[in-house]
Order: sequence, then C-alpha cells, then structure tokens
Amino acid sequence: MIDTMAKPPDRPTAVDSPPIQEQYILQNEQVVMVDGSGVKSSKGTIAVRVPTLHNHVITARLNVPAKAKALQEAQHHLESTLLDLERQFPPTATGVATTVAWGLPYFHHYIPTLGKTSGFFKVGTSYPAYLPVDLKTSKTEGRTVYALQEARTFPSDQPPPGFGPVRLEQNDVAVLLRSDSLAHIKAAQNALFGPGRDQAGSLFKVTSIRQGFSGGGFYGQQGLPSKLALAANIPGAQSIPRQSQGFLGFATTLDSNMGPGNIASLETLPGLTNQWSNGYFKQGTTMHLSHLFQDLVTWYEQSYPRYADRVQAMLQPGLSPAPAPGTLALQPPGQSEAEVAKGVERYHAYGHTGSMSDVDSTTSPTTSNYGKAYPTGTTIPVRGDFDTLDNPFHYTSDPTADHYSEKPAAGLHFIQFQPTIGIFNLVRLSMDGHYPDRTLPVEPRSPHAGINSVLQTTHRQNYLVPPRRHRSFPLAEFLA
Repeated sequence: MIDTMAKPPDRPTAVDSPPIQEQYILQNEQVVMVDGSGVKSSKGTIAVRVPTLHNHVITARLNVPAKAKALQEAQHHLESTLLDLERQFPPTATGVATTVAWGLPYFHHYIPTLGKTSGFFKVGTSYPAYLPVDLKTSKTEGRTVYALQEARTFPSDQPPPGFGPVRLEQNDVAVLLRSDSLAHIKAAQNALFGPGRDQAGSLFKVTSIRQGFSGGGFYGQQGLPSKLALAANIPGAQSIPRQSQGFLGFATTLDSNMGPGNIASLETLPGLTNQWSNGYFKQGTTMHLSHLFQDLVTWYEQSYPRYADRVQAMLQPGLSPAPAPGTLALQPPGQSEAEVAKGVERYHAYGHTGSMSDVDSTTSPTTSNYGKAYPTGTTIPVRGDFDTLDNPFHYTSDPTADHYSEKPAAGLHFIQFQPTIGIFNLVRLSMDGHYPDRTLPVEPRSPHAGINSVLQTTHRQNYLVPPRRHRSFPLAEFLA
C-alpha cells in the first residue's frame, strides 16, 4: 500500500564509500529546510532529517547451542550474510540500512566467561564485567552500573485496559531495517531470516516482526500517516494534518532534536563510559525499543481540540503560534528544569519536549574525545521511531501474551539510540516530571503532563548496538 501511495524522497546521490563503523547512523541521510507546514521550501527556516519511508524491526531468540564452536560458526555465518547483503544494497536510505542489536539475555546466557586473552579483556572476565561501564551513573549511585541495563517501567506507563502489565521483553537480538524501498527491506529480511543455506534464518527463532512508516509529505504530498490511517479507518484519522510526518501531527526528526554525528556513541563524550580510547564496543551505542498505542481521538478531539492546546502539550505551556496547514514543524524553545518548574507553577502543566530538553542535551560547552566542539544544549540521543498500524506487531510468536489482533491500530514503534541506558532512563523519567532533585506536582498521566495521556505502552527492551566490526555475535571469538 505504501509503495502505491508515496513517492520516495529525492535523495542526493550516495558517495561510493565503505560503510562506517557506527551501525546506528543512517548514511547519506537527507536534511531539508521546511516551512511551518513541514513542506520543503526555498523560504524554509527549519532543518528536518528526512526519514526512510519503510522501517522494520525483527526480534528473535537464538537457535544456536551455547557452545564456543557453535557460536563462532554462527558468528562467521551471520557476518558473511551481512557482507553479501551490503554488496547488494548500500547501507543508505536508497539501499537498506541494517542495524544489529543484542539484548542482555544474549550476553548472560551465551557469553558467561571470556576464555581467551585479548587487547580488550583479561582471561576469565565474566558477565557482565566485559560490558561498557556507565561511569556517570556509577558515580551517582556509588556502584558499578553498565551502559546496557534491563528495561524498566515508568510512572506514566499504562497499557490498554485488559492488556496486563507492560511486557519487559527478553529477546537475544533485534535487527532494524530501514529503506525507502520495501523490496529492499524484504530482500534483507529474507537474507537474514530465510531458511536457505546462504541465508541466516537457521540461527534464529523469530519472536516478532514490527513494521511501520514515517514521512512522505515533505514535498507537499499527503503524508503516509494521514493516508494509511484514513485507509485503515482509524478513529480520529480525519484530523491528522495532510502532510504530517507522524500521527500526532508534528515533525519528529527536527535536526536540532537529533544528536549530531557520532555524539550518541559510547565513547564520544568524555566521562560517560569506559570505551575511550580502546574499548571493544567503541563506535557502538545503546538502543531502546518499545511499542506504544496512540489515542488519536483523545489527542485531536477530546483533551486537545485546539491547535494551541496541542502545541502546548507537545512543546511547553504558554506558546500560541499561528496555526499552520499540514504537518507542524515548530522549533522547540528549550527549557531548563527550573523553567519547567516555573511553568508548572504558572500553568499547572508542562510540555513533552520542554520537560526533556534539559536532560537529553549537553549542559555546558563540551569537546568530544574526537575534538568536536558541541555548544550547550546539543541533543545527545538519536531517535529512530516510526508510526505503525501493527496491533501491536505485524507478527508475533506468542499472539496470546502479546494480545495480537488483525485489527489495525494507531501505534508507534519507538527507537532511541544514546550512549547509555542511564541517559534514556533520565530522559524518560523527565517526560513524567521526575527529575533527580525534584518531582513536578503533576499526575504523570493527566492531560497536563505533555502527551502522556494519549500514549499506552505495551512492550519495552534495551539493547547494545556494537560497532559494525563486532555486530555478529559479539565476543564469541573470545570463547574457549
């Protein structure tokens, strides 16, 4: 349906260069200047990254014995398949970008102890001591905290009625596929999870397939969220702005709200982890993956019926910009924690992006380990979330536990890359008005707490994204 509805973005010609080590960075990504309606314009003043039209995530458990030889053979098998895939499609939006991420169950079960010495680890290093250390959180908590942590729930997390508690998943691996071409994604999915001898499917037991979309309206066309929601008869779909990048009507990939370059890597910012300058996971990052339903009727018709209401909920209270047609590209003003607290005193409310801007950014001028200077307020995480009609997934190996339904539903597969899960937790808590030194006097699921009241979380899991050189069964080469 998407391929019949949306014209692929007009991407610049990709430079013929080898893939970079940072798996999470979408190479040759396009940035366009848009006007307030979110459409590319010569008079545009807002920089927006153009996301891929198609996004798929496949989660799996391993179908490999927990033995050194079997894991090392699997490591070579998967890496060979990935290299063949890259020879066929460049790791760009016009090709297919593949990101392989590994969950704590993989490391805990398959890499209990390193039996070989290396320039990275001592012989006998056991789980989890070989994982990257979150230096900042460790100092704060007075104990060793690792960059990859188990997923947790948050104050505003609330699944739909009858769903049960949020599912904190235990997958071994997740593969993110991004492309403007569905055919390219299907080819990559077949190569990695197909049953053939030259495919890697024998290594995995797939637990879920999550499909989704983003954008499509930057060139004045009707965006995919509006088109697909209307086609699926989603309640509230008629209110989605025509060019909208996402179901809630706002541009979500503002360049200023996305970490620049490799800032989200484990080793880039001084003092965050122990991966500089010779860490095994250097040029890797952490990834949070979750699924949320989005209540469009409450968003557009009940709690926030006016444009100004939605602007204040998404950004911060007190703003009243002129209504703009189409998708809404508004540059958030940025707030300190003290300013958010003052806003609560005055308006008894806070906004979504405003609540997080002091937590997800550099708090002072910072020079990276690579010599790059970042001004105060530079965003650190990189988001890769995309809308979906999955309910909650396109495919699940456990339909009962996941409450699978064939009925389409407005949802979001949320993906965020950041140097440590500790950073993600701080950002997510601030979204609920919980800061390290104070808690705002606003009920986290009330209509006065940003967009929380229209979101219903069902699943969460955290992953470690190794650098490209170690993306296939990381650390297996050190097993004896």
